[in-house]
Amino acid sequence: MIIGLTGSIASGKSTVAKMFEDLKIPIVDADKVARVVVEPGRETLQQIAAQFGDDVILEDGHMNRKKVGDLIFHDPTKRKQLNEIIHPAIRKEMLRQRDKHLSDGHPHVVMDIPLLFESGLQSYVENILVVSVSEENQLKRLMARNDLTEQEARARISSQLPISVKEKGADAVIYNNDSVASTKEQLHYILKKWGVLQEL
Repeated sequence: MIIGLTGSIASGKSTVAKMFEDLKIPIVDADKVARVVVEPGRETLQQIAAQFGDDVILEDGHMNRKKVGDLIFHDPTKRKQLNEIIHPAIRKEMLRQRDKHLSDGHPHVVMDIPLLFESGLQSYVENILVVSVSEENQLKRLMARNDLTEQEARARISSQLPISVKEKGADAVIYNNDSVASTKEQLHYILKKWGVLQEL
């Protein structure tokens, strides 16, 4: 089974991803893939340089993230151009990793995609698991984790699709408001229901 794992900022998705790791279920992590596709020598990085100039690559061959960030921050056209290069590369690499795990004989793969719904990638997975959290807990955790004011934290939360919308699109929801033990219990219950745990 291909499980899509998603949630919202500070919902505890990373905690649940770690639980999948502990169960020895391979994970394709969209955030890690996004870093892999712009590694030195990668075709994606060469395309970015062709589009924005060679000074977006540092002397050591890595992408100059600050330079790229400055370029696209105030320019929606350039941001769109960058996304048109990076997003297809990320999707292609995610599918490559997913298919590799399956061909290596793993019966289950988790695709950890923070913006699963926002990016319209539901077709990449079979069952969607959303990690949810109350608005109050989300706000408290985000402020503590990122050292943000309430206003800054609310702005980050509101830039994403509301968690309630994600819940509606989910096949199962983990409510991550209590202890880690409670979260783990919910995960194991869902995986048993989906027939994943019996096979491990």
